[in-house]
Amino acid sequence: MTRLFDLADPAERAEGMEAATRAVRRGELVVMPTDTVYGLGCDAFDAEAVGRLLEAKERGRDFPVPVLVGSVRALDGIAFGLTPQARELVTAFWPGALTLVCTAQPSLQWNLGDTGGTVGVRMPLHPAALELLQETGPMGVSSANRHGLPPATTVEEALGMLGPAVAVYLDGGATEDSVPSTIVDVTGAVPKVLRQGALDLALLREVVPDLEPAA
Repeated sequence: MTRLFDLADPAERAEGMEAATRAVRRGELVVMPTDTVYGLGCDAFDAEAVGRLLEAKERGRDFPVPVLVGSVRALDGIAFGLTPQARELVTAFWPGALTLVCTAQPSLQWNLGDTGGTVGVRMPLHPAALELLQETGPMGVSSANRHGLPPATTVEEALGMLGPAVAVYLDGGATEDSVPSTIVDVTGAVPKVLRQGALDLALLREVVPDLEPAA
């Protein structure tokens, strides 16, 4: 059964966060607000749940699911061989609208799609998202929309696209921005922008001057 909770109401917020945590642990899908757009999430280490997420989005494994974390410390458990430039970007822009594509720890048992040994990781700047992530651990989270449609900026938009495929919807009101995160590949010696998003190149280059722009 799909349930929707208004995070502006303290009682509903508490109930909703608990319901979302239980849903993630059961391998179900949840929709939550972030600092960019609404996210569709599940337990990052539950391959069946990730499969359901891709199915709900009508998207294939060739679009691997990024991971959201609730702390900077969690990054080292997920990423391998982080460069000094990568850590400088984390220090400057996390939590925030920056996704880093890192080399994944080879020991991790997960199946996020056809990742080629990498993983996209972000720490969102949103209290509800961080609260949930601190309870669940790393979550596989993609934008809350069907593939090819605009990302949801309200819970109503997410509900209209994803419907009963999601167990719990957390309504945090309209997101402040409709622009997704900027994605930077830090697997090589020189970081490279893969997608221009909420953080522009000039701002990123204040921290890493030799950052390569998107092609």
